[in-house]
Amino acid sequence: MADKKARLTVDGLDETIELPVYSGTLGPDVIDVRPLTGKGLFTYDPGFVSTAACDSGITFIDGGKGVLLHGGYPIDELAEKSDYMEVCYLLLNGELPNAEQKEKFVSTVKNHTMIHEQISHFFNGFRRDAHPMAIMCGVVGALSAFYHDSLDINDAHHREVCAYRLIAKMPTIAAMCFKYSNGQPFMYPRNDLSYAGNFLQMMFGTPCEQYQVNPVLEKAMDRIFVLHADHEQNASTSTVRLAGSSGANPFACIASGIAALWGPAHGGANEAVLTMLEEIGDESRIDEFVAKAKDPNDPFRLMGFGHRVYRN
Repeated sequence: MADKKARLTVDGLDETIELPVYSGTLGPDVIDVRPLTGKGLFTYDPGFVSTAACDSGITFIDGGKGVLLHGGYPIDELAEKSDYMEVCYLLLNGELPNAEQKEKFVSTVKNHTMIHEQISHFFNGFRRDAHPMAIMCGVVGALSAFYHDSLDINDAHHREVCAYRLIAKMPTIAAMCFKYSNGQPFMYPRNDLSYAGNFLQMMFGTPCEQYQVNPVLEKAMDRIFVLHADHEQNASTSTVRLAGSSGANPFACIASGIAALWGPAHGGANEAVLTMLEEIGDESRIDEFVAKAKDPNDPFRLMGFGHRVYRN
């Protein structure tokens, strides 16, 4: 970080305030405003549009140019040449794994795909029409009641074990939410399948017959996971960090992030797209709904186009 200074003059203050300026590897310089509190001043930045809460080497975004980097790797390169397990390893360790490291990592994740059998009984306490995110918040938070050996966020080993468990168990829990809402039996994980393939069989398989994973859907699902792996300091990430700053256990922190992701201005926007597609019905009605979207007097909105960050 370069040794730069910003000088701030404020009406009513005789002195000029010096603030450190830091330069990251990528992106704009940042001004450290922490000295302002000693002068009786605060910054005002609703939505943290111009505020960084930490320094990080995980992800970089330039929305104007459509750039998304994980550990310095462009997202299109990762989507084309890597799979989700490799990207998880990259986000956790700062570098892509070699063949031996990947084999060990994947094996460890697969050893944690099952959840405690008592957790399956939790689902009976929810209505069948409960929103899946409501169930996810409750069940993920409840993991802390079962896995006491990975609750201390100040312990590096605890954090590592918890990360493995969350990566491994999240598809299992998500699929259980889906199955419960449809009144179908839960499907156990199959460790002979890939991460994406296993998720698909837990979602759409039944005990009546062996589920055959479609390789096209499997690849598409894996790329969806890669594209959603991390997105810098968004609402859910900030929520997890805020909860974590209190010393709360990682499962509770992730549950809080899921609650933030639920919002219609965040992950809930994906749900709005699916709702819109169901409303449209079939391709014969596309022109009708495009006309509605163009009509300024019609409340209908075309969901899924545009992004707050990406402007290119």
